[in-house]
Amino acid sequence: MSQQLDRAIARFRPRSGRRIDNGDSGRLSAAAFRAAVERRLAALERDLGELKGRINGLIFLVLGTVIAQLVLRLFG
Repeated sequence: MSQQLDRAIARFRPRSGRRIDNGDSGRLSAAAFRAAVERRLAALERDLGELKGRINGLIFLVLGTVIAQLVLRLFG
């Protein structure tokens, strides 16, 4: 299975000197393509970090609401 995966990946891996068509703005060299992918990955990582922060905030909001309701029921 691993060998099949390696062969499938090798078909898409750029060979040295080969140019890659990105489909929208002409042709990019392999190095330019890698740089573009790295920029997109960095942006995705930033967005994921922001999403994690928002989810953590939402979790704390819900927990705070539950705790407040419990305190109000016990002492209210």
